[in-house]
Amino acid sequence: MKTFKLISMQLADDDALVDIDMEDGLIINKEDDKGTWLVEVFTNHKYIPYFQDACDNDKEIIVQVVITKRENDPAAFVTKVCCVKKLKTHASILLTGKLTKPKSDYPEKLLEYLLDKGYKGEDLLSEFKEKIITRPQILQPKKV
Repeated sequence: MKTFKLISMQLADDDALVDIDMEDGLIINKEDDKGTWLVEVFTNHKYIPYFQDACDNDKEIIVQVVITKRENDPAAFVTKVCCVKKLKTHASILLTGKLTKPKSDYPEKLLEYLLDKGYKGEDLLSEFKEKIITRPQILQPKKV
């Protein structure tokens, strides 16, 4: 097994990405023959109803995570919620899942966003080079 630091997590919801406010998190590649990963995120209590409902109803959730460093490409996983624990100040959410190909491609969405903002020529290239490294959120986050 290999363990990695979870930098950020988003839920894929109807072609939009919803940011999950995290306190901390980790992701484990179980390196088994099924390609199983475990994701644990420590987050705000406000997410408990959403994840508890997914757990109770055995719903699949697509999450997009950034692992180890903010500048890494996001990885998408099809997951199910294993466990939701309410702690004193946070909630611990444990998901199990498999790596999948994301529906959307960040570089393409970034380029589309920058073109919509009116960037052209060298300004477009310069802005793209900067933002492809810093990876800002380019969709308006929905509230869970």
